[in-house]
Amino acid sequence: MSGRLEGKVAIITGSARGQGEAEARIFAREGAKVVVADVLDEPGQAVADDIGDAATFVHLDVSSESSWANAAKVAADLGGATVLVNNAAILIPSAIEDTTLDDYMKVISVNQIGTFLGMKAVFEQMKMSGGGSIVNISSVDGLQSKNGLISYSASKFAIRGMTKTAAIEWGRFGIRANSIHPGGVNTIMGNPMGDPAAEKEPYQFHAINRIGEPEEIAHAALFLASDEASYVTGAEISVDGGWRAGLITPGLPGCEFTTAYGYA
Repeated sequence: MSGRLEGKVAIITGSARGQGEAEARIFAREGAKVVVADVLDEPGQAVADDIGDAATFVHLDVSSESSWANAAKVAADLGGATVLVNNAAILIPSAIEDTTLDDYMKVISVNQIGTFLGMKAVFEQMKMSGGGSIVNISSVDGLQSKNGLISYSASKFAIRGMTKTAAIEWGRFGIRANSIHPGGVNTIMGNPMGDPAAEKEPYQFHAINRIGEPEEIAHAALFLASDEASYVTGAEISVDGGWRAGLITPGLPGCEFTTAYGYA
């Protein structure tokens, strides 16, 4: 199947690299006009140039309302945004007692407020177009948490709630809103050192025992952005290799580690 996003205009934040870049490339390949939006000007422009005529780069600070207004204008000039992927995010790991208010708010401003402002910025265009799809990238840590993630997890939990509110309020305008919850992803955030061992070892007890690739998240976003998901809204889509299903427990039947523990 091709042309799944034909005629659509998509704003994708954080699309100069990683997950966002994968989304931009796949969306353009499927027929969308893509607004490559990022604070990283040179790599963002390079991605847009490489994609070609289907892509336009715009500098976007997602924590700034005026910056969002400019990005929305770029989308309007292309015909009006009908897809938004709120992908941009930052992570500042820290124990609760060591987390400064300034660092906490940096994460909230990008991850949570950026998502809020993005949804507001495209609402009128989507309403005038008769509908659209908002895809908010949360995280497995928006469904659970772990130590060191007080600000990140708070922001990703918030995205879940905001997504559901948008789905409820804007469904009557034909606007759908869903959240995606990736597990570990092989990006600068998920594997900052590019360590091959980090692609496998931390996931050895997961159902799919490896890190995820950006394209695997992008394909889930593609489905939600497309008309194939026309009856899907307010949903939480886990793309986490089975992380949330539970972990393999050595010593119990049904895993390759059982023999060492006396199980046949």
